[in-house]
Amino acid sequence: MDIWENKYIEIAAYYSVVILCVVVFLAIFELVTKYKNWDEIKKGNISVAMATGGKIFGIANIFRYSIEQNDSLITMISSGVFGYVLLLVGYFIFEFLTPKFRIDEEIQNDNRAVGLISLIISVGLSYVIGAGIS
Repeated sequence: MDIWENKYIEIAAYYSVVILCVVVFLAIFELVTKYKNWDEIKKGNISVAMATGGKIFGIANIFRYSIEQNDSLITMISSGVFGYVLLLVGYFIFEFLTPKFRIDEEIQNDNRAVGLISLIISVGLSYVIGAGIS
């Protein structure tokens, strides 16, 4: 019996890869923002928590679609990484489409309206990206 035929091994592999990808992708998001996510969350910044939560949900949701549609770990990872890149591009488009203020600065200053919109954009885009992966 091939080890990959065991459903529990397969689930553990997908789970492990997605956790690793979430950590790496959040680190990349942190590089492109002007604030430090976990420092701001530790200070009680609800806006950063909402924006970060939206990113985590978005990444996980993209991988959900990727796992459903791919029959191997490698293709699941490649679809998930592609989906993440699209989510990251969506973040930059959001920043570009709001020239009257800087998204990063507003979130760092705990503007909860901007934090909520950021969360909803990440979640919404993850569904669109996921549907495209499907």
